[in-house]
Order: sequence, then structure tokens, then C-alpha cells
Amino acid sequence: MQINRRLARWRLLAAGIALAALAWAAPADEPADNGLPPHRVDGGFRNRYTDAVPRGFTDFVRWKFDAWRAGVPRPPAAPTPAIVPDLGLIQSNASAGARMVPTVTWIGHATVLAQLGGLNVLTDPIFSKRASPLSFIGPARAQRPGLWFSELPHVDLVLISHNHYDHLDDDSIRLLAAQPGGAPLFVVPLGLKAWFARRDIGNVVELDWWQSHRLGDVEIVLTPVQHWSGRSFGDRMETLWGGYALFAPQLHLFFAGDSGYSKDFADIRARFASRQGAAQGGGFDIALLPIGAYEPRWFMQPQHVDPDEAVRIHRDLGAKASLGIHWGTFALTDESLDEPPQALARARQAQGVAASAFFTLAIGQTRRLPARR
Repeated sequence: MQINRRLARWRLLAAGIALAALAWAAPADEPADNGLPPHRVDGGFRNRYTDAVPRGFTDFVRWKFDAWRAGVPRPPAAPTPAIVPDLGLIQSNASAGARMVPTVTWIGHATVLAQLGGLNVLTDPIFSKRASPLSFIGPARAQRPGLWFSELPHVDLVLISHNHYDHLDDDSIRLLAAQPGGAPLFVVPLGLKAWFARRDIGNVVELDWWQSHRLGDVEIVLTPVQHWSGRSFGDRMETLWGGYALFAPQLHLFFAGDSGYSKDFADIRARFASRQGAAQGGGFDIALLPIGAYEPRWFMQPQHVDPDEAVRIHRDLGAKASLGIHWGTFALTDESLDEPPQALARARQAQGVAASAFFTLAIGQTRRLPARR
């Protein structure tokens, strides 16, 4: 039995190294004096406050070997909570138009169905069994999505934060592009429109940081966050990454995608201060913030926040409420799948943030949100 367990761990280590080889390349060059904004360099992009991401292949092998020796991630003590979705509410809300009640429904990982401003919005949709370029290897889903694709209302808008496989899923994108009633609008960071074009998907808007696009009553702004991109060997940092600020009359929503902790979030609050003062209804009504995939810190800290840093982001943004996402679905890093909500509770208490102000949902659960004044 012990030999079998060791063999299984070796296989997982080898699989992780093989997957990393597909996404590894040398770090991006230093920015050149080319007249472009500071985050845009010849042939790619960089972060605003650090050059510490992405990590190199040697660091990745060290991490995976250490994890193998320590036997992590350990199995969760309990499965990620999941409930039967309220399809009646979701579908009736989808047809309500301007009378739509603002809601968020956690589908799993970073995939959230947000209903606001008369639109059905999906963030980083992944409905596939694995977050991987290969169907037979790579991180497997721990449980079914909170909504099956067939249970979704007609999706109007899809937000893609970056091109990593757990955020840009080929099969899910193809399904959405072929949904009955027509494809949604896909909003993506710079450089990703070509990926969609290769799949004959043309309903795509590409944004740089701080650029915006309007769909109906909703304004969509791509914001800087601290992360990186890379999908195949040799394409590191060639496409942009980011978070999104959505401004609808009834709700202001922020979606962070993936990010390390940085001054970017204080900058986002300052950028939108003139439209989020007390007279305008205050700050973001809901922020979708990652709380998982953070161990070991020596490797993950520049690119993935831990729950303590997520609470700091909540405070930096001045958000009224935040929903913890990016946990409990794919075992991507060394912490157990059920650890992030426990660590979030400790971080909230340490920073004096109420449980109602930064919460998690069960997979499939919908939260109604109060409309802005």
C-alpha cells in the first residue's frame, strides 16, 4: 500500500512538471524605451509594482518536490459545500430586464454568474472536468459546477481575466459562443482576441488597463492587477491580464480574477473615487476576490493572495461586501481545498471585518444584493 501511495505521488509530481513545461519560458525582458505605457513592453506586458512574477521552472520543480515529500495537499476534512441552485430565481431574474434584482451565484472556482443591470454576466467560465490543456491529466474538478451549462440563462457578457487554463477554458468558451440565441460578448485583456479568432469567435472586445466598454446600461473597465499570463511554451507575458470593474445603475461590482497583493487595489479605489462617493452610493457593492491557491507562500505570494491579503484588498477597495472565490474546486496548490474559508474567518477577525462583509457561498448558492441608492 505504501509503495502504491509513493508511486501515485511520483506520478502527480511528473504530471505537474509536464504541465509546467507547456507553460514555462524565460522571464520577460526589461521594459524598453519605446513610448508605450510602462506596463507594455516590446512583445508583451509587465506588472506595475513588481517583476517578481512569474516564477521560473527551477522554482516550480523545487515546489513540487517539496510538496511531494510533505504529502500535500492533504485531503479536505469535508467536501466543499454545495446546494441545489435556485433556478426559478435565476431564470425569472434573467427575464426581468431593468427590474432585475442584483445577484451573484457561485458556480465554482472563479466562475460566478452575476445578474445586474439587465445582463447575465459570467466571470472566467470553466465547466470542464479538468483545468488543463489535456483531457486526461491535470487538476481535476472536486465536484460538479453549481450550474450545468444547460441550466444557465442566456449569457450576455463573459469576462476573461487572463489566459491560464483554470480561467480561460477552451470547451466552455466554445459552448458559450454556440449558445441558443447568439454568442455573448466576450471582454478580454489585450492580446487575447486572436485566441478567439482562431476559434471563429468574433464577438470580442479587447481592453487595455483602464480602458472601458459599454454594454446596455453597464460600463466595463479593465483594471490592473498583479499577475501574469502564459498558455503554451514560449508565450509568457505576451497577453495582458487584469480585473474588472462593472458599473450598473443598481450595482457596482469588482472581479479580481487572479492577483498577488499590490498597491493596484488602492489605485483602483482612487481611480473611481469620484463616482463612488457617499452621494453616489459608496464603493463597490460586491467584490469577487480570490481566497485560495496560495501555498507555499515563497512561491505563490507574488501571484496569488492568501485570505489575509484578500481581506486587505477588501479594505483597500472600500468594498461594501466581498465574496471569496477561487477555492474549493481544483487542488492547484499545497493548502487543502477546505482551508481557505477557515483562514478567511481568522483574517476577518484579526482585521475587524464582519462575517457579513466578506463571505463565502456554497457552490450553486445565490446571494441577493441590495441595489445602490
